Formats: sequence, C-alpha cells, structure tokens
Amino acid sequence: MPDTMVVKRETHVAAPPAAVFALLTDPDKILRWMGTEAHVEAEPGGLYLVNVTGARFARGTFREVIPVHRIAYSFGWDGSEIVPPGSSLVEIDLIEKPDGTLLRLTHTGLPTPEQCAGHAEGWAHYLGRLATVVAGKDPGPDSNAGRTG
Repeated sequence: MPDTMVVKRETHVAAPPAAVFALLTDPDKILRWMGTEAHVEAEPGGLYLVNVTGARFARGTFREVIPVHRIAYSFGWDGSEIVPPGSSLVEIDLIEKPDGTLLRLTHTGLPTPEQCAGHAEGWAHYLGRLATVVAGKDPGPDSNAGRTG
C-alpha cells in the first residue's frame, strides 16, 4: 500500500499517557472533544461506536488495547459503501515524554486518496480538540457538527 494511502498524525499533549488514554477510551470523556454519543468497550473484541458529528456514526471493533500505551480498532461509517464499518484500521500509540505525551495516530485501509484526505482533515480537527481538552480548556462547539460526509 503506498504511503499516500495512509493517514498519519502526531500531536504532543501536555498530559500523562493515562489522561490521554482515558480521553480515547472512556465514552463520557470522548464526548468532551468528539461526538454526541459514544458506546465504547475498550477491550479486544469490544465495540467502538461514536456518533462523531451528530449525524454520522463511526463503528468498529477494538483489536488491541494496552492500557495507557496503545489502542487499535477497526473503523468505518454506518451506511457507507465506500468506508463501511470495520473496513479500515485506526492505531493510536501514546509515547510518554518528559513534558507530556506524544500521540501517534495511523489510519490505514482507506480506499481512495480522497478518503485519505478527508479522514486526515477530520483527524487533524479532532486531535486539535483533544489537545485543547487535555490543556483544561473548552474546545467550544464542534464546527463539524451535522456533517454527513
């Protein structure tokens, strides 16, 4: 798979890995930075279901959960023929640094360059909101609210 078909994002957050891990795996904490509804069972085989924009559910299954260090889950969109539920893979590594955590996200299995570009934009948006929450601030209303594509 060419590297252009992989979404990679890195962001530094000023919090320990345990705090970041909780924001990625606790449904109530996820909703502080992304989505309007979340049902997450952070264990291998567990459900990942987040209504990301209030109009679109992301659905998948956790493949790997290493508390405070790594999560991996299948990913796709309910009702989508292009990126159906479970058709791609999101991997997130949390690397402890002296001044916080390096969050490294890799999203593979997206079918087209356009889908990669759209998901790269979405991840940049939501990881920015996560970093704002980690800093103890309110990210405000989600500018992606209501988006269906």
